[in-house]
Amino acid sequence: MKADDRETRVAAILELLEHARGSDYIGEGVSQLEHALQAASLARAAGAPDSEILAALLHDVGHLCAGPDAPSMDGLGVVRHESIGAAYLESLGMDPRIAELVRGHVDAKRYLVGADPRYAARLSDASRETLRHQGGAMSDREQRAFEALPRHRALLRVRCWDEAAKEPGRSVEPLAAYASLLRDHLRAR
Repeated sequence: MKADDRETRVAAILELLEHARGSDYIGEGVSQLEHALQAASLARAAGAPDSEILAALLHDVGHLCAGPDAPSMDGLGVVRHESIGAAYLESLGMDPRIAELVRGHVDAKRYLVGADPRYAARLSDASRETLRHQGGAMSDREQRAFEALPRHRALLRVRCWDEAAKEPGRSVEPLAAYASLLRDHLRAR
C-alpha cells in the first residue's frame, strides 16, 4: 500500500471517530468517541496485542459509518453495526483478524449472557435493550459453536473491554495516540 493511500485511510478512520466526539453512545453517559477510547485504553492496559487494541478502538465503527438511513434498534444504534463495521474495515484494507473481532463482539455478548446469568445482570440498561434486537442469549448449541471459534477468547476480551468502557470522565489517551498504531498496521498489510 502506498504511503499516500495509507494516510488517506488512517485519516478517514480518525475523522470518523473524531466526528463521534459529540455523538451520544446510546444513553450510556459517554460519547461514541469516549467509549472507543476507553475500550482501546483498557486493551492497552491489559497488554493486548495490537490487533485487539485496534478492534477495541474500532468495535463500534459500524454505528458511525452506516449512514443516516441505516435501520436503528429503536434509537439504540444501528442494526447489525458489527457486520457493517467489519465490512468497512475490510474495505480499508484492515487485517481480517481485526474485522473478525469487530464482527464478533455482539455474538460475544450473546454468548456471555447465555453462559452466565450474572453477566446479564451486570449489563447496562442500554446493553440489555440492544441485546433484545441482537438475538438475545445464545442457546447451548450456539454457545458450543462460539467456543469452537479459534479466536473466541479474543472475542470475549474485546467484549469485556466494550462493556467496561462506559465510565464518564475516565482519563484516557487522545485519539491521536492511536494514529501511529493504525499507520503501522496498514503499512504491514
